[in-house]
Amino acid sequence: MLQEFKKFALKGNVLDLAIGVIIGGAFGKIVTSLVNDVLMPIIGLLLGGVDFSGLEISIGDAAIKYGAFIQSIVDFLIITFSIFLFIKAVTRFKKKEEEKPSAPPAEEVLLTEIRDILRDHR
Repeated sequence: MLQEFKKFALKGNVLDLAIGVIIGGAFGKIVTSLVNDVLMPIIGLLLGGVDFSGLEISIGDAAIKYGAFIQSIVDFLIITFSIFLFIKAVTRFKKKEEEKPSAPPAEEVLLTEIRDILRDHR
C-alpha cells in the first residue's frame, strides 16, 4: 500500500496540482492585498469616503458585516478575471506552438531518404 501511495503521490498530475494549489494560495493573498489595500480605498474615496470593511448592520447582538461580504465579492471577481486572462494567454501560446510546423521524427526522415534512394535506382 505504501508503494502504491508513493507511486500516486509522485505522479506528474499530483505534483502539478500541489504546485498549483500553493501558487494559487500565494496569488490569492496578493489579490486580497490588492483589493484591501489599493482598490477598496480608492473605491471608498470615489463613493465619498466609505470604508467597506466597517459597513455592518446590527440586529440585536448580531452584526451583519455586509462590507466584508462586498469586499469578498470584489476579491472573487478580481481573482476570476485574473485567472481568465492567464488561461487566455496560455491558450494563445499553446495555439501558436501547435501552428508551428514541427520537424518530422528522425525515423521518418530516414525512411523518406531510403524511399527516395530506392525510387532513384529503378
